[in-house]
Amino acid sequence: MATNNPRPSKAERTASAREKAAQMRATQEAAAKRKSLFVKLGVLGAVILVIALVVTLIVQNNDTKVADAGAVPAGGNAAGGILVTSPTTVADKTVDNVDITQLQAPAEAPTEPKPRDLTVGKKGEPVNITMYVDANCVHCADFEATYGKQINDWLAAGDVTVEYRNVGYLDGGSATNFSSRGANALACVANDTPSAYMPFVTALWGHYEQGEMKNAQLAEMAKAAGASDKVSSCIDKGDFRPYVQYTTQAAKNDGIAGTPTVIVQGKVVDLATQDFPTTVNDAIKANK
Repeated sequence: MATNNPRPSKAERTASAREKAAQMRATQEAAAKRKSLFVKLGVLGAVILVIALVVTLIVQNNDTKVADAGAVPAGGNAAGGILVTSPTTVADKTVDNVDITQLQAPAEAPTEPKPRDLTVGKKGEPVNITMYVDANCVHCADFEATYGKQINDWLAAGDVTVEYRNVGYLDGGSATNFSSRGANALACVANDTPSAYMPFVTALWGHYEQGEMKNAQLAEMAKAAGASDKVSSCIDKGDFRPYVQYTTQAAKNDGIAGTPTVIVQGKVVDLATQDFPTTVNDAIKANK
């Protein structure tokens, strides 16, 4: 004879319901934790991917192969400089080509700057100012903002010549090699339209606060400074990147530790302790 199971009491039903509700909450909480973990891992993975892409971009750009040898722009010389003789003219270039493989590093690194092939104006001649500068250098931008007009005035008066040795020292901190691209653009302008070189110098460093530029922007700036439409191809193709690479290596070999490094009449000016205009004006007076 079958025996009927007694119906659970109200208390038992309540306890069972609470137990099932607790199990459901535990299941839901576990699922929520798994979802949160997956989201965090997804975000972390995305961040890592972005960082990896940026690092890859920097490495790829900074490893861009530049030819060992290349042409020298108008005003160029064997030291890698561009010699400006007036606000609208550059000197005749002294060599047609340079080759970085021909540069010989010193047996010991110089403990102080020893720039090669410095021009020193003789009695009755313009005083020479040689400057190592980087297109992406904030101190170079400050130097140009402070002394650019004075330099142009000296050039206009025939009191000085100015040799720009444009280096790519700060490429390591740029995803686009802006230092070398800026230096190439300067060489392109000197070669294309010498009269546009000094206005382009002013515009290039005057843009520093707005950040790096693409080649097309550099070309538009160059044309606004007076260069011809042909300058766009030179800037975009990097026609003078081998020259910039050569200039940069020569500067390193010569112990140029940073930019701007300024030399007046063959002597390095300590910009921290020497007044630049006074130093130049004294040299001008001595050469009269």
